[in-house]
Amino acid sequence: MSGLLWGIGLGGPKIEGAVLDGGRPHTAVHRPRRETGASRGYDFILPQIAGVVRELEEASGMPCPQVIGTGTPGAVEPSTGTLKNSNTTCLNHRPLREDLTRLLSREIRMANDANCFALAEATRSARRSASLLSWD
Repeated sequence: MSGLLWGIGLGGPKIEGAVLDGGRPHTAVHRPRRETGASRGYDFILPQIAGVVRELEEASGMPCPQVIGTGTPGAVEPSTGTLKNSNTTCLNHRPLREDLTRLLSREIRMANDANCFALAEATRSARRSASLLSWD
Protein backbone atom coordinates (compact mmCIF):
# COMPACT_ATOMS: atom_id res chain seq x y z
CA MET A 1 0.00 0.00 0.00
CA SER A 2 1.20 3.48 -0.85
CA GLY A 3 0.37 4.90 2.54
CA LEU A 4 -2.94 4.91 4.27
CA LEU A 5 -5.17 7.97 4.43
CA TRP A 6 -7.56 8.31 7.35
CA GLY A 7 -10.72 10.38 7.53
CA ILE A 8 -13.85 10.86 9.56
CA GLY A 9 -17.16 12.09 8.19
CA LEU A 10 -19.44 13.48 10.84
CA GLY A 11 -23.06 14.02 9.89
CA GLY A 12 -26.41 14.34 11.55
CA PRO A 13 -27.44 10.69 11.57
CA LYS A 14 -24.06 8.99 11.27
CA ILE A 15 -20.34 9.03 11.82
CA GLU A 16 -18.34 7.26 9.15
CA GLY A 17 -14.64 6.57 9.16
CA ALA A 18 -12.46 5.42 6.31
CA VAL A 19 -8.97 4.16 5.79
CA LEU A 20 -8.00 4.48 2.15
CA ASP A 21 -5.04 3.07 0.29
CA GLY A 22 -3.18 6.14 -1.01
CA GLY A 23 -2.28 4.23 -4.18
CA ARG A 24 -5.91 3.36 -4.84
CA PRO A 25 -7.89 6.17 -3.19
CA HIS A 26 -11.26 4.89 -4.40
CA THR A 27 -10.78 1.66 -2.47
CA ALA A 28 -11.51 1.68 1.25
CA VAL A 29 -9.44 -0.67 3.40
CA HIS A 30 -12.16 -0.33 6.04
CA ARG A 31 -15.20 1.90 6.40
CA PRO A 32 -17.10 1.68 9.71
CA ARG A 33 -20.32 3.54 10.41
CA ARG A 34 -22.21 4.21 13.58
CA GLU A 35 -25.03 6.43 14.65
CA THR A 36 -24.04 9.90 15.76
CA GLY A 37 -26.46 9.88 18.66
CA ALA A 38 -26.93 13.62 18.26
CA SER A 39 -30.10 13.57 20.34
CA ARG A 40 -27.92 12.43 23.26
CA GLY A 41 -25.71 15.51 22.96
CA TYR A 42 -22.19 16.68 22.30
CA ASP A 43 -20.59 14.69 25.12
CA PHE A 44 -22.03 11.48 23.64
CA ILE A 45 -20.73 12.21 20.12
CA LEU A 46 -17.06 12.62 21.08
CA PRO A 47 -16.57 9.03 22.34
CA GLN A 48 -18.53 7.77 19.33
CA ILE A 49 -15.89 9.35 17.08
CA ALA A 50 -13.10 7.87 19.21
CA GLY A 51 -14.77 4.47 18.82
CA VAL A 52 -14.70 4.78 15.04
CA VAL A 53 -10.98 5.63 15.20
CA ARG A 54 -10.31 2.55 17.39
CA GLU A 55 -12.23 0.40 14.92
CA LEU A 56 -10.14 1.79 12.06
CA GLU A 57 -6.96 0.94 13.97
CA GLU A 58 -8.12 -2.63 14.61
CA ALA A 59 -9.32 -3.25 11.05
CA SER A 60 -6.26 -1.76 9.36
CA GLY A 61 -3.75 -3.20 11.81
CA MET A 62 -2.13 0.22 11.88
CA PRO A 63 -1.91 2.86 14.58
CA CYS A 64 -3.84 6.04 14.01
CA PRO A 65 -1.75 8.58 12.07
CA GLN A 66 -0.73 11.89 13.60
CA VAL A 67 -3.23 13.76 11.40
CA ILE A 68 -6.87 12.88 10.77
CA GLY A 69 -9.06 14.72 8.29
CA THR A 70 -12.63 15.38 9.41
CA GLY A 71 -15.62 16.61 7.47
CA THR A 72 -18.28 18.21 9.64
CA PRO A 73 -21.70 19.70 9.23
CA GLY A 74 -21.29 23.41 9.73
CA ALA A 75 -18.06 25.34 9.70
CA VAL A 76 -15.41 26.45 12.16
CA GLU A 77 -15.73 30.07 13.26
CA PRO A 78 -12.14 31.34 12.89
CA SER A 79 -12.34 33.88 15.71
CA THR A 80 -13.49 31.35 18.33
CA GLY A 81 -12.55 27.93 16.95
CA THR A 82 -16.10 26.74 17.59
CA LEU A 83 -18.50 25.14 15.14
CA LYS A 84 -21.30 27.22 13.66
CA ASN A 85 -24.26 26.64 11.33
CA SER A 86 -24.37 22.89 11.97
CA ASN A 87 -27.64 21.09 11.45
CA THR A 88 -26.41 18.82 14.25
CA THR A 89 -27.22 21.63 16.63
CA CYS A 90 -25.50 20.18 19.70
CA LEU A 91 -22.18 20.82 17.86
CA ASN A 92 -22.82 24.54 17.49
CA HIS A 93 -20.72 26.85 19.67
CA ARG A 94 -18.54 23.91 20.73
CA PRO A 95 -14.75 23.60 20.18
CA LEU A 96 -15.01 20.31 18.28
CA ARG A 97 -11.53 20.40 16.70
CA GLU A 98 -9.89 21.25 20.03
CA ASP A 99 -11.84 18.57 21.90
CA LEU A 100 -11.09 15.87 19.30
CA THR A 101 -7.41 16.84 19.25
CA ARG A 102 -7.28 16.37 23.01
CA LEU A 103 -9.37 13.17 23.03
CA LEU A 104 -7.47 11.46 20.20
CA SER A 105 -4.03 12.98 20.89
CA ARG A 106 -3.81 13.76 17.17
CA GLU A 107 -3.94 16.79 14.93
CA ILE A 108 -7.43 17.19 13.53
CA ARG A 109 -7.89 18.96 10.22
CA MET A 110 -11.49 19.98 9.85
CA ALA A 111 -13.60 21.33 7.00
CA ASN A 112 -17.24 21.62 6.12
CA ASP A 113 -18.53 18.32 4.74
CA ALA A 114 -20.33 19.92 1.77
CA ASN A 115 -17.15 21.79 0.81
CA CYS A 116 -15.19 18.52 1.05
CA PHE A 117 -17.71 16.83 -1.22
CA ALA A 118 -17.57 19.65 -3.78
CA LEU A 119 -13.77 19.57 -3.80
CA ALA A 120 -13.73 15.79 -4.25
CA GLU A 121 -16.19 16.00 -7.14
CA ALA A 122 -14.27 18.83 -8.79
CA THR A 123 -10.92 17.05 -8.60
CA ARG A 124 -12.42 13.73 -9.64
CA SER A 125 -14.07 15.38 -12.63
CA ALA A 126 -10.82 17.14 -13.53
CA ARG A 127 -8.91 13.83 -13.44
CA ARG A 128 -11.59 12.13 -15.53
CA SER A 129 -11.53 14.96 -18.10
CA ALA A 130 -7.73 14.86 -18.27
CA SER A 131 -7.75 11.12 -18.94
CA LEU A 132 -10.26 11.64 -21.77
CA LEU A 133 -7.91 14.21 -23.34
CA SER A 134 -4.83 12.04 -23.05
CA TRP A 135 -3.30 10.80 -26.29
CA ASP A 136 -1.57 7.83 -24.64
